[in-house]
Amino acid sequence: MLMAHPAVLWNLVEQYDALRILHAEDGSVEVRRRMDDVAYTLCVSTGTRDVDAALIAARYQLPGARPHDDSLVPV
Repeated sequence: MLMAHPAVLWNLVEQYDALRILHAEDGSVEVRRRMDDVAYTLCVSTGTRDVDAALIAARYQLPGARPHDDSLVPV
């Protein structure tokens, strides 16, 4: 599977979070439509089918999201 560039994922996550806050405050149709567009792009970019899974997958792929596993590095 192709993986989106971390900068693209970061941008999408930030956009979705901002739109979610704006939608909670405003509730306009335009904000909801934009939120749906970003959610769709997140799903396509992460190979998932719903926005919650897409957000988890995107955040997992961002640099620094996972601890470094040094269990195989000799001490």
